[in-house]
Amino acid sequence: MHRSLFALLLAALIPLSPAAAHHSFAAEFDLNQPVKLRGTVTKVDFMNPHSWIYMSVKKDDGTVEEWAVEGGTANTLFRMGVNKNSLPLGTEIIVDGYRARDGAMRANGRDITLPDGNKLFLGGSAPPQ
Repeated sequence: MHRSLFALLLAALIPLSPAAAHHSFAAEFDLNQPVKLRGTVTKVDFMNPHSWIYMSVKKDDGTVEEWAVEGGTANTLFRMGVNKNSLPLGTEIIVDGYRARDGAMRANGRDITLPDGNKLFLGGSAPPQ
């Protein structure tokens, strides 16, 4: 009896792994809603399980939308040569990706085109084209 109570208490104290909060691409993003966003980098967060690039996107009517673009893990991006120096604040970028299913200004980024024409692959969870 004491062992089973101890095991139950121990199980309750073990934190959930980060994988428990992870989502599939299809659960959050829509492959049928591709987006191409042109704007400037306002913030970059390299973290796990996903990195985020925040950008201001100026619409045709002059209003500005703030978008969050999901990329792969920090480690994946670093291995591909992408780091904070790759995306200085204020850099104008073009992001190709897929919009959030709920219509929010979030996207799963496939790649980023830099002002010099170079592309950075974001290593996200989108299925291959």
